[in-house]
Amino acid sequence: MTNSTPPPMPAFPPPPPEPKKSRTNAIIIGSAVAIIAAIIGTGVVVVQNQDDDKSAATATASSTPAEEEVEPAVEEPEPEPDYVTPLAGDFTADLRTVRRKCFGSAGCNVTVEPKLTYNGASTSLDPAAVFEITYEIRGGGDGPVIETAELTNQTTLNFTQTMVTGVPANAKLSMEITEILERGY
Repeated sequence: MTNSTPPPMPAFPPPPPEPKKSRTNAIIIGSAVAIIAAIIGTGVVVVQNQDDDKSAATATASSTPAEEEVEPAVEEPEPEPDYVTPLAGDFTADLRTVRRKCFGSAGCNVTVEPKLTYNGASTSLDPAAVFEITYEIRGGGDGPVIETAELTNQTTLNFTQTMVTGVPANAKLSMEITEILERGY
């Protein structure tokens, strides 16, 4: 009898170890949960800080946030600025001579325009208002001339140049503000 031994088994490499499961998904989910918890926790703290009627001890003891209606802060409107209507005495008024043409004994034709300076703060005037400033030019041979200028945007003066005739060669023209009216917007 022959003792027969089975032939030796071929050598196989050991089975590979099971691949490690990736923890990436677990890390992402854990991070998301932590972020959400932090946001909710911060929201509870903000709501608690805005609520003047609740005490801090009661809000901290609560583990789940109670749903409360938060009333928005009421913004108080800014007070309307106090604008003034200027008076004649609030201006320094003078004339600027633009042209002068003299005709001997017949006198001169003089073209002038108003120079007005507001003595107050221009910001005290309503920027949306139009002020009609009526003034009288004196010193011409034909008597006084009445004109009107408009003050807009607190500092813009709109006017028309005025020709005064029959002015004696040595005469100096003058002006005086006679009325100021505030025209609607």
